Amino acid sequence: MPKSPKQPSPYLEFEIDEWAEFRADTPLTLTEEEVKRLRALNDPVALDEVRRIYLSLSRLLASHVESTIGLFKQRSQFLNLRGQKTPFVIGIAGSVAAGKSTTARILRELMTRWPASPKVDLITTDGFLLPNAELRKQGLMDRKGFPESFDRRHVLDFLSRIKAGERNVKAPVYSHLVYDVVPDSFVTIDQPDILIFEGINVLQVSDLPKDGNSVPFVSDYFDFSIYIDAEEEIIQDWYVSRFMRLRETAFQKPESFFHRYSQVSDNAALEIAMDLWTRINLVNLRENILPTRQRADLVLHKGSDHAVDGVALRRL
Repeated sequence: MPKSPKQPSPYLEFEIDEWAEFRADTPLTLTEEEVKRLRALNDPVALDEVRRIYLSLSRLLASHVESTIGLFKQRSQFLNLRGQKTPFVIGIAGSVAAGKSTTARILRELMTRWPASPKVDLITTDGFLLPNAELRKQGLMDRKGFPESFDRRHVLDFLSRIKAGERNVKAPVYSHLVYDVVPDSFVTIDQPDILIFEGINVLQVSDLPKDGNSVPFVSDYFDFSIYIDAEEEIIQDWYVSRFMRLRETAFQKPESFFHRYSQVSDNAALEIAMDLWTRINLVNLRENILPTRQRADLVLHKGSDHAVDGVALRRL
């Protein structure tokens, strides 16, 4: 039987050596020690990974930012407008344990060292989770991280204020130690040039507003979006490995929400980790996170060693 034609892809796909060449003369401004400081637990990204992957990405983002500034100037001249350009917003999505935080921190550090020295801020969606008390009230503690566990209206309000160029916009703070939003604690974002908005749910869609008067998707505020990708089995290994390592570190603290897991045997802890992955995080990945991958402008695919082994860039 003749093979069915391959479905056209909206992406250009690159081998790593090919992608690495796009860095051109972009200087490597991070040291090995700085990279170690920026990477998350159980995410062994090295300086060579920054050189191979992130310098080209930094150069690509610089071109997008410059193009947006150019368009803003042209529009201002055309409409005879005055005012400051609003922040360039980058969304970073992907599964739990995929390495989003490391990617966000490395990109932030690289971009702040561009020749123009832009002001770059980083916010995660964790702070916009509903407090545990509210999640318990709604029976959602086992759905934490699912779309319904976030204060979506608060997220949209925050991003709308950022894009409107408002000063001193507050974002709530989340503590991974106590596994909850910190009451009356905020971080203030004051007109950055670039804002990185990172979280598992940032590319997810929602019901369309029937009146047509509100912004339906968080990603409508993004100027560029990135999805961190890996195979299910690999992410599972990363999640379980991270859980077991946390038993030896953060979970040891009495104030940790997960302190009880540091008191059980290794075998029991492994069973708990697998249950949490299978019952909660894998379901969320399949139902809510992975389906948003095709909405990203750039997909970074990782292998089992956490190194990016493929790049896909959406066609213009």
